[in-house]
Amino acid sequence: MFGLTEEQESLRREVRAFAAKEVAPHVSEWDESSIFPAAVVRQMGQMGLMGVIFPEELGGAGLGYVEYVLAIEELSRVDGSVGIIVASHNSLCTNHIMLGGDDAQRKRWIPKLAGGEWLGAWGLTEPGSGSDAGGMRTTAVRKGDGWVLNGSKTFITNGTYANCAVVLALTDREKGTHGGISAFLVEKGMAGFRPGKKENKLGLRASDTAELILEDCFVPADHLLGVEGAGFKDAMRVLDGGRISIAALSLGIARGALDAALKYATQRRQFGKAISDFQGVQFKLATMATELDAAWLLTMRAARMKDAGQKVTLEASMAKLYASEVACRICDEGVQIHGGYGFIKDYPAEKFYRDVKLCTIGEGTSEIQRIVIARELLKNV
Repeated sequence: MFGLTEEQESLRREVRAFAAKEVAPHVSEWDESSIFPAAVVRQMGQMGLMGVIFPEELGGAGLGYVEYVLAIEELSRVDGSVGIIVASHNSLCTNHIMLGGDDAQRKRWIPKLAGGEWLGAWGLTEPGSGSDAGGMRTTAVRKGDGWVLNGSKTFITNGTYANCAVVLALTDREKGTHGGISAFLVEKGMAGFRPGKKENKLGLRASDTAELILEDCFVPADHLLGVEGAGFKDAMRVLDGGRISIAALSLGIARGALDAALKYATQRRQFGKAISDFQGVQFKLATMATELDAAWLLTMRAARMKDAGQKVTLEASMAKLYASEVACRICDEGVQIHGGYGFIKDYPAEKFYRDVKLCTIGEGTSEIQRIVIARELLKNV
């Protein structure tokens, strides 16, 4: 596609072939039974997909956000569950260590995560605080040469299977989001830290989403990521990249839905001809493809700016907002084009329809994206 180098096109082809061979044959089974694709996750670690955006000296692939978007898109084109596993691991957990941690912490943890030896999770959301991070109740209290964490996190991608999690906690309730929230790296096996309820979800069912429970969990002082009180600020920087991830996830799911609709429209015959010959269906397909390309360009703009080291708060939110809402429309039209067959599990349209809705919710709802975009625009007035 326009603007990609041969190396980037090669990566796209490689990931597409991997998804077709290793993911596609299992999608229905994984979805129906909520099976976490652990073997495929290990394979993706060997391919470098679990550390796409991290430097080679830390065990990563040494690539950029453009390549990362391409990888997430191609995985999600086949199964959004696989796409979101990779996205959360890269852009949230590992990236928080990269952005907020010090050199010793990066060297200690990123190679394990980037190489796929460890799976990571990221804990910001709580039962009573989603968009309102200021409502956080998880606390971290100093004790001896470390901290004691108490609280719970919810809707945590990879939560059950993660080897570690970056957890945000209140270290100064009075300051709240203005210097009172800190980030900690909590490892599997630490006393008082465990996964809780695994959620039974509408879509993305092969992706694990669970609670994280912290009950008098002692965390050594060297597990405080970066500076005390800087956790919320670092989390907002992490979310800039995370929103590019969700835009890429949206693109992939939408492209899979469009592919399925195109295939079905040329094969399904009514009134003596393929339904793709009817102008009403053609108009749907044309709108779907046009909006998808527009979303792709917005996402690539944000990715390229991120790779150039530019601030992308506005552009990432625009990409996430537009791509996720476009993807929902495309998946809706995909079901409509399939008619009654779009409502049954023998065809992929219904799964794309179920999977895509998370994209308008995760890592900041559409409503939050509009607030962020407006705030950024008004800064320059």
